[in-house]
Amino acid sequence: MTKNYNKIFLLFLLIILSGCSSIPKNTSNSCEIFSEKYLWYKHSKKVELKWGTPIYIQLAIIKMESDFDWLAKPPRQKLFKVIPFKRPSSSFGYSQAVKGTWEQYKIETGNKFATRARYKDSVDFIGWYTNKTKSILKISLNDGFRQYLAYHEGWGNYKNYKRNKKVIKLAKKVDKQSRIYKKQLSKCKNSLSKNKYIIF
Repeated sequence: MTKNYNKIFLLFLLIILSGCSSIPKNTSNSCEIFSEKYLWYKHSKKVELKWGTPIYIQLAIIKMESDFDWLAKPPRQKLFKVIPFKRPSSSFGYSQAVKGTWEQYKIETGNKFATRARYKDSVDFIGWYTNKTKSILKISLNDGFRQYLAYHEGWGNYKNYKRNKKVIKLAKKVDKQSRIYKKQLSKCKNSLSKNKYIIF
């Protein structure tokens, strides 16, 4: 009986999340993202105040990692180029956090009910991660290029990033996108901040 209740609860939770987690129509425009998903702005603003990570950096990382797809996973590898095989990592959700790092985040922050499929938790994870990157590697929270290199490669492997031309190319895209988001936000952040009808 307990198993049945658990299944019903999980199904209900999935329905709730799916209803709140549709992908924004234009993921390249921060103002349009927040116009469509105003609660996301509130969550991202809270992360900026809590961890110091600019909203435009949060968005640029999510854009690169999942393009705002809450159920994003790495594509499966293929055997003999045909047969679907295992996925290359446990990355999942908006932030594409892997299981091990996600568990570390939950332990260190006390956010034990956090889920990678929820925007609120995902941006808080990004804030936590980039803030630790600042402490460990002395990388500015405003440096989209190097913050993404550390995000993608991990703190321990960051020093080897110059050997990986692919990740350098990705980091340049993140940096460019963060600058675009920043410019867009400068035009709409006042109107977003004035909206007092939705609170945390």
